[in-house]
Amino acid sequence: MIDYEFPLNEKVRTLLRLESLFAHTDHFIVRDHGMDHHAALLTLFEILEVISRADLKSDLLQELERQKRTLSALHNNPEISEAALEGILAEIEETSANMLAMTGKIGQHLRENEWLMGIKQRTCIPGGACEFDLPSYHYWQGQDAALRRESLHMWLAPFLPLHGGLKIVLRLLRDSGKVFHFTAHQGTFQQMQGGRTAQMLRVSLGSNLACIPEVGANKYAINIRFIAANYAAKSSLFEQDVPFDLTFCSLLS
Repeated sequence: MIDYEFPLNEKVRTLLRLESLFAHTDHFIVRDHGMDHHAALLTLFEILEVISRADLKSDLLQELERQKRTLSALHNNPEISEAALEGILAEIEETSANMLAMTGKIGQHLRENEWLMGIKQRTCIPGGACEFDLPSYHYWQGQDAALRRESLHMWLAPFLPLHGGLKIVLRLLRDSGKVFHFTAHQGTFQQMQGGRTAQMLRVSLGSNLACIPEVGANKYAINIRFIAANYAAKSSLFEQDVPFDLTFCSLLS
């Protein structure tokens, strides 16, 4: 199966973008080649840009507090594991404390580093980070991998409390999912919402089906079109019946 996640509001969209960027950073930092660490640094700049556009710390703290209150009300519920419940509540408490301990404007440690901002400015230009453009950066890339990795971890560290917060929120969002099985006849599917609300949809279909879902949703209806996976020609509707799972994800409130 291949899963496709579609956020239905801007907050979830931002969290998913950041989750992807943090995953890319983690992937490249552990490698040794200078090009991998260049990719990690570029992704760190992207994290800075995304975080700068939203009041992420405040939003995450509010959401974690809301989830903490909702989950706390589940104590003594026979269908809920007390150990699992205590574990997630403790995780929320610790993560919230780490976020509250963050001081100053998020990402200011990068903005105040003239050397990094010089690299960031040059990397906006195609091929702008060549050794003749940034000789000091070329020198850094030639240093031992452990030293480069230490620098990258240092630059990434101030963002990690936010990463911890968004991981909890997205995990709770995904775990809330209710799965339904449908078939898109002739590649199209529509369902009226009927008062159902969701913050994210997950479409899951067999990897043997050469099609890709396109989702449109509002408070009234969900529309899904399956597009033929044709990488060379103009996109066209996949005019076959497509069995798929649709998961409605919404945070507890």
